Amino acid sequence: MSSKRVRIFVTGKVQGVFFRQTLKVMAKKNDIFGWVKNLKDGRVESILEGDEEKVNRLVEWAHGGPASARVEHVEVQNEKFIAEFSKFDVLY
Repeated sequence: MSSKRVRIFVTGKVQGVFFRQTLKVMAKKNDIFGWVKNLKDGRVESILEGDEEKVNRLVEWAHGGPASARVEHVEVQNEKFIAEFSKFDVLY
């Protein structure tokens, strides 16, 4: 099993549509750790750490998001896996 860490920035109608809460549910179901937060510029930022296949699954989900979201773009930055987190949080 290979581990992976990514930072994603999601652009579009992604605030006020339960994007963060839905991502948290998806992360917990997939044993992914990290966090998600809204940015002042309207984007959502998240760090995802865990099994490479499961992280990729969440990144793919982020391209669509929850039903009420309208994702325009997902920027993915690969980072060094450091097992920094023990849970997944929604940051405010």
